[in-house]
Amino acid sequence: MRAYYYDNLPGDQRLPHDSGREVPLELLAALGVLYWRIPVDAPEGWEGKINAIADERKYSSRDIVTANKEAFGAAFEEKMAMFFKEHIHEDEEIRYLLEGSGFFDVREHTTDSWIRCHLEAGDMIILPAGIYHRFSLDEREHTRTLRLFKDEPQWTAHYRGPETDKNPHRLQYLKAFSVSTPDGQPAAVAAVGA
Repeated sequence: MRAYYYDNLPGDQRLPHDSGREVPLELLAALGVLYWRIPVDAPEGWEGKINAIADERKYSSRDIVTANKEAFGAAFEEKMAMFFKEHIHEDEEIRYLLEGSGFFDVREHTTDSWIRCHLEAGDMIILPAGIYHRFSLDEREHTRTLRLFKDEPQWTAHYRGPETDKNPHRLQYLKAFSVSTPDGQPAAVAAVGA
């Protein structure tokens, strides 16, 4: 995975939108975003590592979803627009890419900047409940993704707005990840020396 600040320039969401400003994994961790590299072609396989993470975090179900023009048919552009609209979930979003590549953008709440995470096959990401984020395929327009869930598979988005800003899961996220350092800087920013 490569993480960097989104350039906020107009253009297709599937383009890199690379500002040239890299984001270290430490900043993502300070925002509650977790990451693992688990190669899909590892000799020992990827299932054991995924199962260990699932057991540790109490994920009880999973599914595999393919995102591309063939899978979505005539609804492809509509689905891409829906996934790219800024939203939160009331549970963690857990994704392991089996094939392809795409972008998860996460909102850095202390600066309101977008951080773009470009994931490829073998990358696993966990977004905490309550973090504003969005998803897009990249120019290759294909992913096959393992999704893990604490309960039954579901995807309920709460789109950004005044009501969602007051959502208890959003407020809990801000409480958990907005701790200030002794000098008054937000911990996420201070963690990387900004």
